[in-house]
Amino acid sequence: MLPEDLADISDADTYARGVPHDTFRALRKDAPVYFQKEKNGRGLWALTRYEDVVMACKDPGRFSSARGGTNNWDYDQEALDLIRLIMLNMDPPQHGKFRRLVNQGFTPLVISFMEPRVRAVTTQILDKIARRGEADFVPTVAAELPLLVICELMGIPEEDRHKIFDWSNRLVGFEDPEYGTCMEDARVAGMELWFYANTLAEQRKGNTDATDLVSILMNAEVDGFRLTEAEFDAFFMMVCVAGNETTRNLISGGMLALLEHPVERARLLADPDLIPSAVEEMLRWVSPITCFRRTATRDIELHGQQIRENDKVVLFFSSANRDESVFEAPERFDVGRTPNEHLAFGVGEHFCLGHNLARLEIRIMFEEVLRRFPDMALCGPVSRLRSNFINGIKHMPVRFTPEKG
Repeated sequence: MLPEDLADISDADTYARGVPHDTFRALRKDAPVYFQKEKNGRGLWALTRYEDVVMACKDPGRFSSARGGTNNWDYDQEALDLIRLIMLNMDPPQHGKFRRLVNQGFTPLVISFMEPRVRAVTTQILDKIARRGEADFVPTVAAELPLLVICELMGIPEEDRHKIFDWSNRLVGFEDPEYGTCMEDARVAGMELWFYANTLAEQRKGNTDATDLVSILMNAEVDGFRLTEAEFDAFFMMVCVAGNETTRNLISGGMLALLEHPVERARLLADPDLIPSAVEEMLRWVSPITCFRRTATRDIELHGQQIRENDKVVLFFSSANRDESVFEAPERFDVGRTPNEHLAFGVGEHFCLGHNLARLEIRIMFEEVLRRFPDMALCGPVSRLRSNFINGIKHMPVRFTPEKG
């Protein structure tokens, strides 16, 4: 029996108040395939259990990423044709061919070479706040590292890097009045980023000696397949946004989890060897991507519910990562949790391309923050992003004992 006070899990206003875990818990128990009406849409089927999210991710034949895209909102045909150039919105066999080519820039070996530079950038970021004793953790720390790392990886000139930050905020935060006011503003930001990518691509063509990702991809070929300019522009947009927003919000949400769970933070301070497992628990706990959409390619019956062809089916990772049937005491934040088979990076063919880079950035950031600012504490209200897609924090005021220079 579902309670009467269920949150609207499609409404961005719901998430501005925090992820509705009580509602997800009720849905997992009594309505794992739940039809959610939308204020400005045709409604969606919500999958909230771990096993169902995994099943849908691994079955692109029935649950398509391409047919309607992977965001909750519905696109007109022109916009849909455009977003299908982005790898997230592809199905097999196109997705596999595309991924094999772009994966050349994200191999474990490539990422391992980045560790010294990621640590140096992290040190520079923390140096800027070290003597102040207080900071807004999100823009000054959490947002800076992934922005600078992605820009260095892509070979984006230093003077252009905060353009990427602005475009990214407007693209994923258009439902939040601080970043944008409407879908049209997001489209404008997308086009600006698209044209910028095109300019970089033109500059790097034929530059086979360069090691930045733009040059690698503009000159790469797998089984006779090369990226077109439009495909590269779409990939550039995806990497700049996904590589920036998700890691930023994981670092912010992970820091908040430590601040709200002082016993677990004390465990990390006493035993820094726990940081890798703490990173995995932060990924589970925060789930920086709340959900991804699929579109049913045929009529499907699931848990007694009849999903019709072309219905929206939304996979709620925030819920799957708290599923009681998979995680012991899922409402407990445990920096030593093992096993921890969370779905923060997805599963199946769309498993996050940048997971090695994200884990590297997160680990190094917490190694350095905990070492240098062990007494960091909240000193003001936390402001959340108004979004039903990204689980984001916009502002998080903190204070700490300043370093003496």
